[in-house]
Amino acid sequence: MVEQITLQEALAVSAVTLLLALITMRWQPSLRRSILVKLLLIVLGLGGLALLTRYQLIPGRLAVAVIPREIFLLIVALGTIQVWITFLANVLLARRTVPRILGEVIMAVALVIYTLFRLDAVGVNLTAINISLTAVLGAVAFAAQATLNNLLGGVSLQLDNTYRIGDWIELDGGLTGEVVSIRWRYTALATVNNVTIVIPNAQLMAGRVTILGRRGDHRIPWRRPIEFGVGYEWTPGQVLDVVNNALRRAEIPFVASDPAPECVCAGFETSAVKYVVYYWLTDIKSYLATDSRVRVQIFAALGRAGMEIPILRSDVYLHSARSRHREHSTFEHNARLELLDSLELFASLTEDERQALATQLAPRPFAPGDIATRQGDPSDSLYILARGTVGIFREAEPGTAGGRQRLTVLAAPSYFGEMGLLTGQARTATIVAESDVLCYRLDKRGFEEIIRARPVLAEAISKTVAERQAANDATLAMLSAEARARATGTRAGELMRRIRDFFGL
Repeated sequence: MVEQITLQEALAVSAVTLLLALITMRWQPSLRRSILVKLLLIVLGLGGLALLTRYQLIPGRLAVAVIPREIFLLIVALGTIQVWITFLANVLLARRTVPRILGEVIMAVALVIYTLFRLDAVGVNLTAINISLTAVLGAVAFAAQATLNNLLGGVSLQLDNTYRIGDWIELDGGLTGEVVSIRWRYTALATVNNVTIVIPNAQLMAGRVTILGRRGDHRIPWRRPIEFGVGYEWTPGQVLDVVNNALRRAEIPFVASDPAPECVCAGFETSAVKYVVYYWLTDIKSYLATDSRVRVQIFAALGRAGMEIPILRSDVYLHSARSRHREHSTFEHNARLELLDSLELFASLTEDERQALATQLAPRPFAPGDIATRQGDPSDSLYILARGTVGIFREAEPGTAGGRQRLTVLAAPSYFGEMGLLTGQARTATIVAESDVLCYRLDKRGFEEIIRARPVLAEAISKTVAERQAANDATLAMLSAEARARATGTRAGELMRRIRDFFGL
């Protein structure tokens, strides 16, 4: 039979373990199921010991009679050690990030100590075992050096907390991925291509590992560089102003606003000045898509400013370059005329006036997220929407709750900002590009000659603009048709007066 003292010792240790288990479940309710499984394991072991105490399954004179007892004691020990480790990691050291491998190491060491203790308890000669074990371990270590290096590397990486699950790291050679597993032998990285790469820990210990988006225990955005070049026709100061202003106005997903993106002049090359935009990425797994969005914004900003990114190319023309340029200019001019013809705002213009106005239009492309105009900004220009869609938003008043309110969406062909062109009024709404957008900008100087030559245009245009504003009011306030007509008449007279004052008619 199992000695009563052995069962009593097991019950005493189990009682302490139960107390620690209850504390752990109270402290960490999410671990309740795991703790209950470990307690069930202990109960099974204790039940087996109690059964052996009551019944003698194997005659005591046989050496193998101790085997059932040791099996049940081992079951109790396994459950007990696991509960103690869980208590240590999740209660005593709850404020520290305990590597998973530390628990595994403690488990292994505790089982080795327990095994040696029980071998001694049953009368096994440990001296002879130690000599044989040393020889075996030496042979195994010699034959499995690489595996042992990986094991030691895994232990070291986790114990010193070099990187953690969820960190993004970059290895020598440019491999970038998220750490999804740190095991004894290897570390697994998940890349943006949905590929999981297994890297031996010894290789990570020997090479350089760059941890992205973390400084100490704090998560920080990852600074990303975007390179581009612009021809020598424009000074670095002009390019820096254009790109920096555009990126600070744009609303790009996963690009931090603080620190703001910054463009710097990085060098001088054969055909272009080299620039680098540095921005801070808040979602590392989206780095490829966000790099692309920033490049699109840069391209659109340079296009609006008439700046070109030079490329090396060799073209063979079957006709003169001058002829080709003339054909393109004619096509572009005709497209602008068709656009003006489609807009009610310019319906009162003659054909000659539309021809003259078409030459004053300056192309202004916008990328998704670009802010074409911002509420409250000074203005003296109109934007004609030739391609794409834009959202019109009303900004919240300073000091009031609530954010930006969407008013409507404009699709091409259309126009916005007409009050800035006609009266110099500050922008009354924020206009944000919601797709790739092509606008033409018409400023006061380009429109002034036409309206000065025929002042009567002011009356027709003011009536058109007033009707549009009254229709917007009707949408917002649900005015009746009669009320809208009264509002249009009153507003048109006031608007015509402001147009005459603005242009000095």
